[in-house]
Amino acid sequence: MMMKTELDKNVLIFLLSAIGLIVFPHVYHIPTAVFGFFCLLLAWRFAGVWKPNLLPETAVIFLLAACGIALLYSLHQGIFGRDAGTNLFITALGLKLLEIKKERDLYLVSYLAFIVAASQFLYEQSILMAAYILLVCCLLLATLVAINSCKAQTPASLKTALIITLQAIPIAVALFILFPRLEAPRWMLFNEPRQTRSGLSDTMEPGSISNLVKSYELVFRVKFAGAIPPPEQRYWRGPVLSYTDGKRWTPAAFLKPLKSPAVTGAPYQYTMLMEPQDKNWIFALDMPKGFSPPLSLNAGYQLITSDSPGKRAEYQVTSYTDYNTGPINPGEYRTATQLPGEPSDRIKQLVSRLHGFDSPPDDFIKQLLNHFRAEDFHYTLTPPVIEENPIESFLFKTRYGFCSHYASAFVYLMRVAHIPARVVTGYQGGELNPVGDFLEIRQADAHAWAEVWLENRGWVRVDPTAAIAPERIEPEINVTRQTAYGIATADKYLPLPAYNWLKHTRQLWTSVDYNWQRWVINYDNKSQSGFLSSFGINDLKAMIYWMIAVIGSITAVLCWFLLYQKPKTADKVLLIYSRFCNKLAKHGLVKNPGEGAKDFAERAKIKLPERAEAIDRITAVFIRLRYGRTATGEDLQQLKMLVGLFRA
Repeated sequence: MMMKTELDKNVLIFLLSAIGLIVFPHVYHIPTAVFGFFCLLLAWRFAGVWKPNLLPETAVIFLLAACGIALLYSLHQGIFGRDAGTNLFITALGLKLLEIKKERDLYLVSYLAFIVAASQFLYEQSILMAAYILLVCCLLLATLVAINSCKAQTPASLKTALIITLQAIPIAVALFILFPRLEAPRWMLFNEPRQTRSGLSDTMEPGSISNLVKSYELVFRVKFAGAIPPPEQRYWRGPVLSYTDGKRWTPAAFLKPLKSPAVTGAPYQYTMLMEPQDKNWIFALDMPKGFSPPLSLNAGYQLITSDSPGKRAEYQVTSYTDYNTGPINPGEYRTATQLPGEPSDRIKQLVSRLHGFDSPPDDFIKQLLNHFRAEDFHYTLTPPVIEENPIESFLFKTRYGFCSHYASAFVYLMRVAHIPARVVTGYQGGELNPVGDFLEIRQADAHAWAEVWLENRGWVRVDPTAAIAPERIEPEINVTRQTAYGIATADKYLPLPAYNWLKHTRQLWTSVDYNWQRWVINYDNKSQSGFLSSFGINDLKAMIYWMIAVIGSITAVLCWFLLYQKPKTADKVLLIYSRFCNKLAKHGLVKNPGEGAKDFAERAKIKLPERAEAIDRITAVFIRLRYGRTATGEDLQQLKMLVGLFRA
């Protein structure tokens, strides 16, 4: 059947609009050339709805297909993998639009569009994207309803599609919860080029961390099983940097097995939800003690994971803020006292003046922190650029710096005094979400501090940045922090009730997103086993039985609802036809339950042969209206007139 009628034109417009909405989010994921090529084909097909003569011939379609293949080949992405497959399906969908000539083509295009819609979840799995894809798939389903309906009106098709979607959701939820979660074999996981993400590096230079503080990007979220540690103890440990060339700090060249630190005090048990990143680092609360595979602890007491860091992951960790790492071995001592060269006389004089050579390490630490506090040192995100001798220039000239400046200068002076010290990078603090009762740690919380080894205490954390007086923190820090934590500059002009409402709305949304990521996106085999075991479902056999029982119950309820609902009295065709049946019933011709319209008409003509022609005409119009695809509004008026004139 060629697409010629006005009804088919409306269906085609609806289908093309739904496909445009489906492909639109891929503008952020596919190359601009591929997206532009698809938009060109979609616009071409839209124009062909009103002017069919503009549609290309077969030879032109072959030429366009060749151009599409050449375009995909020029991207050098191969034929396997997420990006290559998505580009291929979108290009094929655009080309297939130009071939829509029969009803069969509408089905093929619709099924291909469903695949493209599902591919969006390979890139983004937020709750907003899930709602968007559900909406556009509902529109696509409405198109299929319109294709198969003799009354292909947009409101009715949308209503039917919405009902079908709502009926399918309970079964989809049951399958999601109970169907065994199967991990894809490693040979099926095609390597994709990772998207470069901002974050901490395993090296540190002056100003490297200050750039992160301007970013609002989420790093991880933490939910504690009990009390949340106070802000001064929220140090999330990352890479430990021990070697320096005077400007750059890097990890030690070797990592020997370490002795587990002794811990005291109350433990903090928490669940970490790590966002995708480039490194296999887990930023645990200092000091991590309890954890399980795939997590392990390296020689710098930093947690690392053997799983792929490029996906969101959840971990259970226990940390103690009171700990003792024990004695230092010779290798650690050499690494923690390494200097890039002989210190200058000014450095030695400063260390000597602060009694670094002739007093216990604790006293020298206090003297150095007092020096930072008493002298004209400033905390700033935009310190002056120092090319040569950055530590010495910071201590004696600029005195403007960020946490990396203070940490590196502090560790350097400790080493000049022959005290083992090293730089630790990570995150400090975190914003509490009171709605979900969890902490959000973002790039804006990036920080660097120092560790000093002290006799009988092991490695002890010292944060020299905290020595800077609060009044010396430049105003730009506060502005940046406010912006980073989602408080727009215009918010300060809002009335207090409006500001509080906006802040609460943000917290509510982040709490919803957090639970969506934990319980839906991260619902893997391990999570499923833990969740189902709480209901006594401990093996595959019980899981399958439960799945059959639940889906069977849902299906039974839906069947009862569909089969035993009251007939719709609002159907005008049935109402008019029932009046015809009532007229025949007065003469003893009662339509039997389940009797077809044609069979009833034949029985009526035998008893009323003189009205056979009128009975045939009414029956034919009724069947066309009720079951045909070519019925119009004129047919309804004709049926109403024929029944009104009928006299048995």
